[in-house]
Amino acid sequence: MKIRKETPADFHDIWKLNAAAFEREVEANLVNILRVSGMEYISLVAEKNRDIVGHILFTPVELEGDNSVTKLIGLSTIAVKPHLQKQGIGSRLIEQGIECCKSEGYDAIFVIGHPNYYPRFGFLPSVDYNFVSEYDVPDDVFMVLELNKGCLKEKQGKIKYHEAFSSV
Repeated sequence: MKIRKETPADFHDIWKLNAAAFEREVEANLVNILRVSGMEYISLVAEKNRDIVGHILFTPVELEGDNSVTKLIGLSTIAVKPHLQKQGIGSRLIEQGIECCKSEGYDAIFVIGHPNYYPRFGFLPSVDYNFVSEYDVPDDVFMVLELNKGCLKEKQGKIKYHEAFSSV
């Protein structure tokens, strides 16, 4: 299996993968909306025998009222073909995605996700850092991973996602 950055030739297969993995088109459509929004993003695919079997998307988030140069990003979506789930593809995508976020100069990654899954990658409840999500989610599912240790020490507040997230 190979993990690489998406290319325009992958867009349709990524849409189909997300629609199948989430069993609806909402997340697949969100990926397309975010892709054409004009913002920077990190999008990786897992490819096996020239077939797209996994996808992960990271998009910038902002700390409400913060004008510093701290670069924050959110793990927006992750999908694996249903019949290939629980085989480590998602883990590989997350690990490679974290490395890409580091190399792109991001300071921290936020995620709304399963509290028993993401801590294995170093994510901790964001409430421990005095951050809350703009969405009404339980404290234990909104997590953060500091890529630049100490970068969040003097910060706190509400993390906001791209407006497209509110439209789905």
